[in-house]
Amino acid sequence: MRVRPLFALLCGAAVSQAAFAQLNVREVKGGQDHPLLSRFEGARMVGYNVLQYEEAALPASKPYFKDNELVVDNLLKPEGKYTRIAYVFPKDRSGLEVFRNYQAAIAKAGLQVVYTCDKEACGKLPSYFNSSYLMRDGFLDSNRNVFNAGLREPRYLVAKGTRPDGTVLHVALLVAPPLRDELGGVSLQIVEGKPMETGKVTTALSAGDMAKSLAAEGKVAVYGVYFDTDKTAVKPESKEALAEMAKLLQADRDLKVHIVGHTDNQGSPAHNMDLSQKRAESVVKTLATDYRIDAKRLSAKGVGAYAPVASNDAEPGREKNRRVELVKQ
Repeated sequence: MRVRPLFALLCGAAVSQAAFAQLNVREVKGGQDHPLLSRFEGARMVGYNVLQYEEAALPASKPYFKDNELVVDNLLKPEGKYTRIAYVFPKDRSGLEVFRNYQAAIAKAGLQVVYTCDKEACGKLPSYFNSSYLMRDGFLDSNRNVFNAGLREPRYLVAKGTRPDGTVLHVALLVAPPLRDELGGVSLQIVEGKPMETGKVTTALSAGDMAKSLAAEGKVAVYGVYFDTDKTAVKPESKEALAEMAKLLQADRDLKVHIVGHTDNQGSPAHNMDLSQKRAESVVKTLATDYRIDAKRLSAKGVGAYAPVASNDAEPGREKNRRVELVKQ
């Protein structure tokens, strides 16, 4: 089932001022509602954590103890952008009301429930959440009693959907009702499937690799030459790549190359053309000054964003497009 392009917002019932007054708790600093699912009206956020790429662990069957170990036969492990949010809600709202509102919003967003349980049918789910989720990494620094008490009668579901671009979305919802004079609690886990950003750890191409690419294709892309955003000076971290470029040129004294600067499409075309040209000139100057390569063998050319190798719609593609190429003259 495909997730609708416009994400659903949760529509809770009207909440009285007296209900608001019950929530004598502070909002967690830096937290924000997820665009897919808002909070139940009148709730307060008490836990928030976002990881750009992580593997989640979402029970899709009843946890139980076996040989004194907590076991989940069907544990979903989606990977992607992982958001965890915890809320508390007023005592005059039942766990069932909150759960049903979220169920409706999840269905409206186009997700399909793959597992759900309530109260005793959830087995040892409270033990699983308290041991491996709520207390992990300081996620829930306060209001822990909400989940310790309310998890005696939990309501839980895992839902899954596919966005129009083909990426998979998982949502795990846990609702702990108000018990033992505590507020109610909501735990949301949202995993937005996406490719992991690569290129964060790079190894510069060797001079031999560059020579092979030039012989086969007449050009080679070099991703180890770095610049600060909107700047033209070559950064010190570029030394490894520049040294290999110099070795290539020193090994073949007849080789002449164009040093071609490329940008992504952020900013105006005219600005990117100028930026890429000045960056290419900066590389030529560095090779001539620091590595004693005859500048007559080097020609600087900036082409801005006019020769992409990947889509500029997302950062991983833009990162590939920001590069320096050696093109054989």
